[in-house]
Amino acid sequence: IVTVNCARLLKADHHATNGVVHVIDKVISTTTNSIQHIVETEESLETLRAAVAASDLNSLLESEGQYTLLAPTNEAFEKIPREMLNRILGDPEALRDLLNHHILKSAMCAEAIIAGLTMETLEGTTLDVGCSGEELTLNGKPIIANKDILATNGVVHFVNELLIPDSAKTLFELAQESEVSESMNLFRQAGLSSHLT
Repeated sequence: IVTVNCARLLKADHHATNGVVHVIDKVISTTTNSIQHIVETEESLETLRAAVAASDLNSLLESEGQYTLLAPTNEAFEKIPREMLNRILGDPEALRDLLNHHILKSAMCAEAIIAGLTMETLEGTTLDVGCSGEELTLNGKPIIANKDILATNGVVHFVNELLIPDSAKTLFELAQESEVSESMNLFRQAGLSSHLT
């Protein structure tokens, strides 16, 4: 699938006497802001803005290149248990891993993201793309709230849920989501859960 500033190419190579015409499905608007500028000016990204500043990723998001930012909204951060969120925000390494897990190494417009695709993040992890009806899903969840906000150095999609990589979780959080959750209950009953958190 070919896109031009996130407009889908419908028909290509209509030759004319003075050139060639490609038909696209929307009007292309001028793009003047970097991804960092979008993060700085969008009200619904206030928590993300603070997280980016704390992890010193500002320079990356305003640098030349082509990235995709899956930008977690304030609502996405509010869904995380407060204790877990405070722990991640207070741990520079976990915070950087979390944010890098939301940045793709290339610009991917929604039209070009198709079900079955696996996309590599800046952290080196992957995200699985699927679909639920007509909605795109990331790791099985239809969480893209607003798509295709164009920037000079890529594209931004707003997501209403945090994508938390394993590297940003404690042993206890990882175990709770896995096949050893029963074992975790035994650790808790034995008074050893503090070692896993």
